[in-house]
Amino acid sequence: MRDLVGLACDRCKRKNYTTTKNKKRTTDKLEFKKFCAGCRTHTAHKEIRV
Repeated sequence: MRDLVGLACDRCKRKNYTTTKNKKRTTDKLEFKKFCAGCRTHTAHKEIRV
């Protein structure tokens, strides 16, 4: 039911985080504001395939 997805930084495109999401309830792509170690700042992280 829950699928593993990765979160990549918008600025540097580095994959920093992984999380799970329910594909039936959440059909659109996830987006969170999280800390990126590459940019050393808080940036938007969007869902990518793992």
